[in-house]
Amino acid sequence: MQALIRPSFLARRPLFQAPLAALTVAGLLVLMAGQARAQAWGLDNVAGLARQRAQAAYKPASHAIPAELANLDYDGYRDIRFNRDNSLWRADKLDYEANFFHVGKNGDSVRINEITPTGVKPIPYNPANFNFGKNKLSPQKWGNLGYGGFRAFNTLNSASYKDELVAFLGASYFRALGTGQRYGLSARGLAVDTAGGTNEEFPGFTEFWLEKPIAGAKQLTVYALMDSPRMTGAYRFDIKPGEQTVTEVHARIFMRPTDKPVATLGLAPLTSMFFFGENQPRPGDFRPEVHDSDGLMIATGEGEWLWRPLQNTAAPVATSFSMKSLKGFGLMQRDRDFKSYEDTEARYELRPSAWVTPLGDWGAGRVELLQFTTPDETHDNVAVYWVPAKMPPPGQSMDFAYQIAWQGKNQQLPPNGWVTQSRRGTGYTKLGTEALGQQTQFVIDFAGPALDALPEDAPVQAIATANANGRITESLAYKNPATGAWRMTLRVQRINPALPVELRAFLQHNNQTLSETWTNLITP
Repeated sequence: MQALIRPSFLARRPLFQAPLAALTVAGLLVLMAGQARAQAWGLDNVAGLARQRAQAAYKPASHAIPAELANLDYDGYRDIRFNRDNSLWRADKLDYEANFFHVGKNGDSVRINEITPTGVKPIPYNPANFNFGKNKLSPQKWGNLGYGGFRAFNTLNSASYKDELVAFLGASYFRALGTGQRYGLSARGLAVDTAGGTNEEFPGFTEFWLEKPIAGAKQLTVYALMDSPRMTGAYRFDIKPGEQTVTEVHARIFMRPTDKPVATLGLAPLTSMFFFGENQPRPGDFRPEVHDSDGLMIATGEGEWLWRPLQNTAAPVATSFSMKSLKGFGLMQRDRDFKSYEDTEARYELRPSAWVTPLGDWGAGRVELLQFTTPDETHDNVAVYWVPAKMPPPGQSMDFAYQIAWQGKNQQLPPNGWVTQSRRGTGYTKLGTEALGQQTQFVIDFAGPALDALPEDAPVQAIATANANGRITESLAYKNPATGAWRMTLRVQRINPALPVELRAFLQHNNQTLSETWTNLITP
């Protein structure tokens, strides 16, 4: 497993960036220009290109970039900015407009096209669209470099100003914003062999088609072609702005014939950062918590809701949650209180949650969670995705669709009860030092309508279990007299310190489940 990357538009330094391959479709576009002016462009067209790619060996694109651009340092590259006055569709005064990221020093580039009622046309690189800041460069000599990616804008927060709505930059990464949100976690088009001891493959979007919206359009539609050594794919993104911006994704992927088959295929992958939090405080930092997401939530097709608090683990940890069918999953930022973070610049309480809902039946499979160590808050160290039990054979296509809701304060929650905080450690105890060293204590708070409806003296039970390496020594449920919420205290003894302990716990009353299932992992 490798440390996760974060695309450069997050204003954070990525560990590295995956190589992208560019696709040239000039011949196809010339042919289209001679056809009917109103010819449509859709997912089937992109899928045709992906299918052709899948039938041939992978050929990484050659990105020869000017030496003066390659020699720029990080700050020099950041000084190159797009001139907003030249944004696509600005002159048309539409509800959306787009502009482009400049190609970076590593030369990764994509081709971008515009879909209009008269056909499809490429948008060539134009240095006049950029302000190069203090850099002394000669961009007029560079030719058609392509672009690093693009971002779209919409009147998301104000009718008089267009704010950034969605951005695509680096491999198959993208992210979006709802009203009043700040950029945080990212999504990807596909995850390939992210876990399992093999080198992760980073499929990349190599070409985009931006559909020009009509006046008053409620969504922006983008098509993308994906390519990698073992995969190709066609994607359609319908981006619907709002308090919860929704990205609806329709994808068709193809497996290339290869002597190294894909071991793990991850659908709807999400990538985030967890540095420290209430369950894992950091001494010496004035901020109580620093994270883009504080937990993984899963809704199974069998009706169970799961909550796994995230950790900044000392070593890579992979956890799977198998099920017959999936209702949804997401990396959530549940804690929306500024006092939980106290960071006036990062504003972590405004980072979105991302809730993935399958469109159609994805069948059996598992949600796989990966957690890595990170030394600071500038790198992602969490990934989650859906692994289908069945994968398409080489040469065959696989279609799937889903929605990502980028949520703020009003976010997806279980219907009955949910965890509001999860803390680890002990207060005053009469246990001896030796006994304390062998046990771990958790204090977990819950809220929700099923709990609010209970009388003060309701006999609520804490139902807790551990795997074979753990023994539950105490599990109590009681009402917090200070807040009126229900609290669980859980104490577990680890039998073999070299092995992990997997925990599950929930609240119950008269054999009725009152809350989601809190799950946790005590690592060696």
